[in-house]
Amino acid sequence: MTVASESTDAYLTDEIRVLVGQKSEWMRAPHPVEGSEVRRFFHATMELHAKYIDDDWAAQSRYRKRVAPIGFPVHAFRRGPLDTDPLERMDDPDFDGVSRSFRPGLPPVPIPLPGILNGGYEYELYSHVHHGEEMLMRSNYASFVEREGRSGRMVFIAIEDEFRTAEGRPLLHSVNTMILR
Repeated sequence: MTVASESTDAYLTDEIRVLVGQKSEWMRAPHPVEGSEVRRFFHATMELHAKYIDDDWAAQSRYRKRVAPIGFPVHAFRRGPLDTDPLERMDDPDFDGVSRSFRPGLPPVPIPLPGILNGGYEYELYSHVHHGEEMLMRSNYASFVEREGRSGRMVFIAIEDEFRTAEGRPLLHSVNTMILR
């Protein structure tokens, strides 16, 4: 857990520094793993396999029942049915559709840079989630790093996510880097 910069910090204030290490509570996915969601995921990743769709094949495998692709949990956490729809603010010229609350349960990051880029993910994979299982996620701000780029100052935010089943079986650990510029 670090807060670092190459020179004088323009954006990494004490208000930002105290966010490092803050963890959310365990958040429950909006619904259990569903076959239609798994189908969309393996179509998008072009990773069709019998373990995702064939009950008979899965019953004879080490999985014992159908599973979702190993990276599925990362994309299963989305806006819940009662959450505010970002399109409600589409007439606001100052709203870009992206919240500075990068994960449910984490406080917003009050850095006034307008652009947000996804800097990628690193994964540590443990186990497949089964169809019908419920998933939990907990997040924390791992680090903030400020750098000078060709187009100006940038802040790199590393967010760690832990995913597990409702019964506590670890599914995966990820680190997502978000870039504000």
